[in-house]
Amino acid sequence: MKDLKAYFSPYNYPALRDMLMLLVVFGSAFFIFLGNTGLIEPDEGRYAEVPREMMEKGDFITPTLNYVKYFEKPPLHYWLNAISFKLFGLNEFAARFAGTLAGLLTVLLVYHTGRKLFGRREGLFSAFILGTSTGFLAQSRINLTDMTLTYCLSMALCCFIIAADDREQHKNRYYYLFYLFSALAVLTKGLIGFVFPAGIIFVYIAATRRWHLVKEMRLAGGTGLFLAVTVPWFALVSQRNPEFIRFFFIHEHFERFLTKVHGHYHPFWFFIPILLATMFPWSVFAVRAVVLAWSERRQRDGGHLLFLLAWATLIFLFFSASDSKLVPYILPVFPPLALLVGKMFSDVMVREEGQLFRPENVALRVLLILMAIVAVVYPHVRDLAPVLTGAGVVRPGSSLLTKQPILSLSGGVVAACLSMFMVAAIWLGCHKKDVLILFVGLCLSSYFLETTGLQVFMDGIEYRKSSKELARLAGQITPPDGSLVSFGYEQSLPFYTGRRVVVVGNKGELEFGSKRGDQENWFIEIPDFKRLWQGGQQVVVLLKQADYEQIAPQLVPAAMILEHKGKKVLICNRTIPAASRPLFSVSLDGNSANRGGTSSWFR
Repeated sequence: MKDLKAYFSPYNYPALRDMLMLLVVFGSAFFIFLGNTGLIEPDEGRYAEVPREMMEKGDFITPTLNYVKYFEKPPLHYWLNAISFKLFGLNEFAARFAGTLAGLLTVLLVYHTGRKLFGRREGLFSAFILGTSTGFLAQSRINLTDMTLTYCLSMALCCFIIAADDREQHKNRYYYLFYLFSALAVLTKGLIGFVFPAGIIFVYIAATRRWHLVKEMRLAGGTGLFLAVTVPWFALVSQRNPEFIRFFFIHEHFERFLTKVHGHYHPFWFFIPILLATMFPWSVFAVRAVVLAWSERRQRDGGHLLFLLAWATLIFLFFSASDSKLVPYILPVFPPLALLVGKMFSDVMVREEGQLFRPENVALRVLLILMAIVAVVYPHVRDLAPVLTGAGVVRPGSSLLTKQPILSLSGGVVAACLSMFMVAAIWLGCHKKDVLILFVGLCLSSYFLETTGLQVFMDGIEYRKSSKELARLAGQITPPDGSLVSFGYEQSLPFYTGRRVVVVGNKGELEFGSKRGDQENWFIEIPDFKRLWQGGQQVVVLLKQADYEQIAPQLVPAAMILEHKGKKVLICNRTIPAASRPLFSVSLDGNSANRGGTSSWFR
């Protein structure tokens, strides 16, 4: 324990040594088993297919999805994924590599920023807190634009507040990095890459009355750098696609924020439980950290605390006010909260106030015990349906009772044991009245929850949300002159098959692209599908079980079921030769045979 306390002392260990340690510890957590599961629908398939098509066509200006124009996001994340595919091949590891690297780099960035602003121990604590926030790591391991955005935004904002510190000797370097990464944030997800930094900096300068920073910020050179990075792509894509400007700036920005057109509406308070769950266990301490930071805003380093408060608060309120809400939107709030909580733990360790976190520790233990109980009971939820519905806990017909649980019996036991391990760590820290024991115990238990527990859940999620096996089989058996069809757009189907898909019915995000050019043979309705089915070519169709049950009686010739996986079915209008039969078998009840690599955590 003395060695541990010595390591977390404020003495100036070389920053490079700390960074290497964090790189080893969290590099393994972020990248272990990264390519083991198939692409999760819908996001992962989409953000893998766009760069695949860019590489195939050699066009890195106009993004396409299923070979039609797709302007919902700028291209930076696609470009990074294309580089990853070039390095590692077309596979799941490569599809997730860029986002996962962005998550890991954000952990290192938080250490560097905490060390610069407050001290070495604060930097270490903050980095460990961010890296062991279960939802942050989980979302880093999914192919999302939001993690790339989080890194770029965090890099921009961290560089600004470091440059604004009167003690900083390399102001030019950090100010220009601020403009560079603000530009990269714009190229990742649009105007918020500019709006967030500008709004946060304005609030910070106004609150601290440090208006001289406006002159210090290298506005002329920085603006030139910002424009040099952002303008070329926007100019080229607008020149080649005149319809881009209205769709991207009006539909994807203002209508997404002000209307329910994107279908992701949730109430204003939606992100409160989301933040509590995704930043667990450290979210339990976040309220106290925010209150303490506000109370210390006039003390030494109070300006830094105000900046972090503005960062977290403005982004949280912005997305809470938006009519379009998705879980990953909240990711840019994690770094400032990690820095605030890390500083709080460091301050408490100095004061040796072992009982300061008593309410949080009690709440954590209660939550963890409930989690352990739920983890054990959840795999039996369908068997307990009469009891749960009779008690009014769950409504009859709820998906909780109709869908197969994502945890197996053994997986539930593992999750429960990991939860109780965290309870034991909290108890030990409280018993010893030692904040460092509490902190290390939470880090260790969270780390095991991430590396072991996450895989327990991912296998079940992959079974429900990935069409990898069905898509690969469809690609193998569909001849070049045949048709590959999807009822609604299955995002990963063109990625795994390397070919364009005919979409029946709901176009989803392809609505805009389906109206550009001659697409009538690629976006069809049920009557057109029936004619295609009865034609002379082989037709292979991926659809949901419910859609199959509805359309099957209308199909002539009768559909041949090739494979099932979860709620999805692969069918064909012709007999498939024995040589082309699948090498795996997946049934609707979740049992599998010869699937190769499917974890025993999931039935």
